[in-house]
Amino acid sequence: MNLPSQVPQVTQNVTVAIVGGGPAGLMAAELLSTLGHAVHLFDAMPSVGRKFLLAGKGGLNLTHAEPSDQFVSRYGLHRPRLETLLAKWGAPELRAWAHSLDIETFVGTSGRVFPKEMKAAPLLRAWLQRLRHPKNGPAVQFHMRHKLTQMQSVITGSRHDTFLDFHVQNLSQEGTHTSRVVAKSVILALGGGSWARLGSDGAWVPMLQKQGVPVQALQATNCGFHVAGRTGTGWTPFFENRFAGHPLKSVTLSWTTPHGEPRKRQGEFVATAYGLEGSLIYTASADLREQINSDGTAVCWLDLLPDRTLAQVTQETAHPRGTRSLSSHLKSRLGLEGVKMGLLNELLSPDVLHDPVQLARAIKAMPVTLSATRPMDEAISTAGGVDWDGLWPTLETKAMPGVFCAGEMLDWEAPTGGYLLTASMATGVCAAKALHDKLKGDEP
Repeated sequence: MNLPSQVPQVTQNVTVAIVGGGPAGLMAAELLSTLGHAVHLFDAMPSVGRKFLLAGKGGLNLTHAEPSDQFVSRYGLHRPRLETLLAKWGAPELRAWAHSLDIETFVGTSGRVFPKEMKAAPLLRAWLQRLRHPKNGPAVQFHMRHKLTQMQSVITGSRHDTFLDFHVQNLSQEGTHTSRVVAKSVILALGGGSWARLGSDGAWVPMLQKQGVPVQALQATNCGFHVAGRTGTGWTPFFENRFAGHPLKSVTLSWTTPHGEPRKRQGEFVATAYGLEGSLIYTASADLREQINSDGTAVCWLDLLPDRTLAQVTQETAHPRGTRSLSSHLKSRLGLEGVKMGLLNELLSPDVLHDPVQLARAIKAMPVTLSATRPMDEAISTAGGVDWDGLWPTLETKAMPGVFCAGEMLDWEAPTGGYLLTASMATGVCAAKALHDKLKGDEP
């Protein structure tokens, strides 16, 4: 192997290195520690779990309590890759793990599972306390402010090592230096490409590609969408100024998957200055994004009154309104007002608005054209990542023996609702068990 003429000084030789201090990396570290391994965890940020903390700011959604078959269906096309992992360590195991940290959980009315205190910070504090002061196994050694800049697989005889080069921010914040860690086994849990300010910037993509690991392009998912509007240029200034930030509650969203399968889900979302965002939109985001990738735009349909039938709505729109305005009439007869009425005026032509039959149909199935996703860094999570064909079932990379991948950097996606966290942690468990078995097999 030909190394560059100038290389960072080797500062450590370790058996197990984990790069990334999110849920996947921390879960892998915990399991490996309990199995007796001296684990060194490296992260670019000053502290671990930053995205985890921010995601739980409004209430930490740990997982979901729905039946397992329905649970794994949420992973869509990626279900075959994740189903086996989740069968071994999934939602029940995640709740049991939280309880082992003395964090009580409860199931909300939607089936989502939350800590009793709703916050992420108490759970993370208890978790780090156990990692630093375990009852069994060596303590995990944390190396913060270590940003991975390069990695290289090195083969010396029958030995496989991985060189990890880090850009290290000195604690004084007044300078930096570079260091090289030589690791026998590595778990990469570097996240996707969203929320770069918290460490998930996707900078690892070219590093792995350079080593021959195939990576699918990162894309936004669980994200907002730009609307095309009736004129194809987004919302009108009136709608944007009047209704941006207003929630649309108790509506039904319908859309079509890339395979032509109809989907429908009831919930709520928010009208934004650029378009639409929120939990109901996130549910459909993968299909809508793929439709945009394929056709340039995507169309979904809104039922503004899901609790009324088309016949009931038609009866009310056809009721004589006398001298009342259309807005007053629809508010009186159907309770339509605010942002829902604003959407009707924004997206429907005058001919449709003043035809009772066409108006009723639009209220029950109003087409909304979407033109683009919001930037990836704004997304809750990302699709794409390390291609499964470049991995063994153990999550070890084929191109870099001894290097495993876990978490969101793998090529999968899921809607919000606890599915992201559960699968991330499950892949961390899988990679850790496989790494342990590999090291055990290497013992004389």
